[in-house]
Amino acid sequence: MSEKDRQTLRPGTAAPAASRDHGPPTERSSRADIEAFVARAQSTAPAPEGPRGRLMFALDATMSRQPTWDRACRIQAEMFEEAGEIGGLDIQLVYFRGFDECRASKWISNAERLRDVMTGIECRGGLTQIRKVLRRAIDETRRERVQAVVYVGDCMEEDVDALCARAGELGLLKVPVFIFQEGNNGPASAAFSEIARLTGGAHLSFSASAPDELRRLLRAVAVYAAGGRKALADMSARGEKGAQLLIGKMS
Repeated sequence: MSEKDRQTLRPGTAAPAASRDHGPPTERSSRADIEAFVARAQSTAPAPEGPRGRLMFALDATMSRQPTWDRACRIQAEMFEEAGEIGGLDIQLVYFRGFDECRASKWISNAERLRDVMTGIECRGGLTQIRKVLRRAIDETRRERVQAVVYVGDCMEEDVDALCARAGELGLLKVPVFIFQEGNNGPASAAFSEIARLTGGAHLSFSASAPDELRRLLRAVAVYAAGGRKALADMSARGEKGAQLLIGKMS
């Protein structure tokens, strides 16, 4: 592992060059959104006894991603709710932003703890650091199995071959990566599709104007992480469009 990879969880001080102009700083996620998420998550019934799934939820927290970050606060509640009906779900929040900064939370199963993490985050301009997300997933899985990785982003500004090498490691570890791309950036689409293929996951695009589509898909991934393909198939059999689409896209 390179020295740069070992610094994944520490703010970096590398060359401050960003290829995107994100404009003035944006405000952090609203307190009202977070409180609404907490209220929903706290109403979730306790998960039945048994192994809990582990899902890594990674977000591009550069300036252009602020709208997705706001939606994530609400969507997380539904992920907990769906997974709770299957067997429970622990989530690790991973995000990158700014100048070579990538951070990860502890594994969280408590809504209030997740709220504390998310309310302290502000989006900042910077380049993508998907390589660190994949490296983190590899390291975590070698300690204890991670059932799935979710990544939400809109572009890719890295060496695609290096990303695919790490995706191949995750494929060998049988950790699918589900990539949800906002927009239609061509280089990003090509890279994301190959990462999904190598890991046995799925690459899907969504529109910022259709948050319900992303919500349905993420709920389906949460069910997969908590209960595997059988739980996802059961969800699909109930007519859940997100589950049906996800099954169709999985390699």
